Amino acid sequence: MLWHELTIHTTEESVEMISNFLHEAGAGGVSIEESGTLNKKRETPHGEWFGDVPFNDIPEGHAVIKGYFSEDVNLEEIRDEISPRIEELPEFGINTGEVRFELKTVNEEEWATAWKQYFKPIRVSERLTIKPTWEEYAPESDDERIIELDPGMAFGTGAHPTTSLCLRALDSVIQGGEEVIDVGTGSGILSIGAIHLGASRVLALDLDPVAVSSAKENTRLNGMDDRIVVKESDLLTVIKSGSESDGLGVTLPVQLVVANILAEVILLFVDDVYAALQPGGMYIASGIYKNKIDVVEQALISSGFEIADMHREDDWVAFVARKR
Repeated sequence: MLWHELTIHTTEESVEMISNFLHEAGAGGVSIEESGTLNKKRETPHGEWFGDVPFNDIPEGHAVIKGYFSEDVNLEEIRDEISPRIEELPEFGINTGEVRFELKTVNEEEWATAWKQYFKPIRVSERLTIKPTWEEYAPESDDERIIELDPGMAFGTGAHPTTSLCLRALDSVIQGGEEVIDVGTGSGILSIGAIHLGASRVLALDLDPVAVSSAKENTRLNGMDDRIVVKESDLLTVIKSGSESDGLGVTLPVQLVVANILAEVILLFVDDVYAALQPGGMYIASGIYKNKIDVVEQALISSGFEIADMHREDDWVAFVARKR
């Protein structure tokens, strides 16, 4: 099968917004290659990790994003639809750099599996290691927990700082027995990590049907489909409606909510998260670039949260906030 490939050369700062634009335009998959996360040695709190591949030539701070569309789609129309949205990003404080587009047609096998060479086992927290299903890996200690993952076309391998920040925050917060809501679950990586760390039940939500399918499969691969319920939902709409309250797998309000999305989206439902949490409950919010730290922090405080901790990696931040 042939696919249209739309390549966008931009900055790491604008990766999440532009990726979202591609998904909204109907992309069947999105790949991201950055200067600092895929081909270069990366320091983590638990050692070094690097892909066994040649270094790329992407300048520091820049990124290459590729969206894949079915061959019946007019790719030039997609480009013309996305381009003005990217041009508006500087108005919101997001530096896109000198954006450049490339259009071509590729075979499905060319893009669906090529990215796997960059995805290697990575230790992301004191207790968690992410292992792609096609790689061999032996735990280094009895306390190490392995997340088996095949993200497919869904976002979330743990290699991006926003995901690893969330996993480390979960490792520091979960005491055991918590019921959790994972908003924007993607590949399901945070839900699986939460169960490994001692959470009792997780409700995993995502608006993207591809992500829902991927999260369900990864939940099954890790033997957790009896403790993780995956639902298609626009943020917390499914729990606000109450239409499926008997099939959510958790009892509201919960002890912990985690969301690895965009800062702009996090700002849209802070009050909803507050309502979904028990008093003293914790909210881990990631996907926040350095230029959005203050506005997200103020929104959390204004909704009644207190900031308990803040995790940083590169230019990204994850807040750990407590409901008063």
